[in-house]
Amino acid sequence: MPAAIAIGPGIWRVPTAPWDLINSFLLRNADGSLTLVDAGLRTAPPRIRAALAELDAAPADVTAIVLTHAHSDHAGGAAAMAAMTGQGVRAHEAEAAAVREGRSPGRDQAFRLGRLMRRIPDRFGAAPVARTMADGELLVDSGLRVHHTPGHTPGHCSLLHEASGTLITGDAIWNMRSRRTWPVLAFCTDAALTERTAAMLGELEYTTAAFTHGPEIRGEGRRAVRDFLASPRRFGPGL
Repeated sequence: MPAAIAIGPGIWRVPTAPWDLINSFLLRNADGSLTLVDAGLRTAPPRIRAALAELDAAPADVTAIVLTHAHSDHAGGAAAMAAMTGQGVRAHEAEAAAVREGRSPGRDQAFRLGRLMRRIPDRFGAAPVARTMADGELLVDSGLRVHHTPGHTPGHCSLLHEASGTLITGDAIWNMRSRRTWPVLAFCTDAALTERTAAMLGELEYTTAAFTHGPEIRGEGRRAVRDFLASPRRFGPGL
C-alpha cells in the first residue's frame, strides 16, 4: 500500500495505523508547500515522513499542521511533527490550551468508561500552538474551511477542502470497516452534542467524505453521510 493515497486533486490520505484505523491527510498548498491535517499517535511521524517522500517532499515543505482536536490519536505525533517541520500547530481556540499542555479534554461522565478515563487521562506530548482557528474561517494557505463541530471535544473541527470537494470529518463520524458509526461516545466530552453538531455535515457541499478512522468515500460521500445522519439508530457504543 502506498504511504500517501490520492483522494482528490492536491489531497492525500496517509494511513498511520494498520487497516486504515487512523489517518492523517496532506494537502498541496497554492505555493507548492504542504499542510498536514492531524498527526496521529506518537508512532505516526515516520509514516508521515514516508508519505512526504512519496510526494517528493521533505518535512521542511510542511508549512502548516492543523489538528481537528486534542486526542492522542490525532495529536500524539504533533510535537514530533512540529519539531521536524519547524512549524507550530493550528487548533480551534477552545482546544489550544489542551494541545499546549498535552492533555485531552474531559470525557462524558454519563458513561462508565468516561468516568474511568477521568482517572486514566489521555496524555500526549505537548505541542506548540502557532495560531488558533475559528468556525467558518478559511485557512488561506490550504483552502480548508473550518467547521466547528463540538461534542467529541469542545474544540473539535471538521474541515472542508472546497477546491477538491473533500470533507475531513475528524471524529464527528467514523467509517470503520466501511460502515459509518458515531465515535465511541464515552470518549466524547458531550456525547449528545456530538450528534447534534454532526448534523451540519449533511448540509455542506462535497463529493468525497474523508475519515480519520476508516477509508474515504469518493463520489457519493455527501449522500453516505446524509444517509447515516438520517438513520433512526441513535448513539453508538457508550461503554
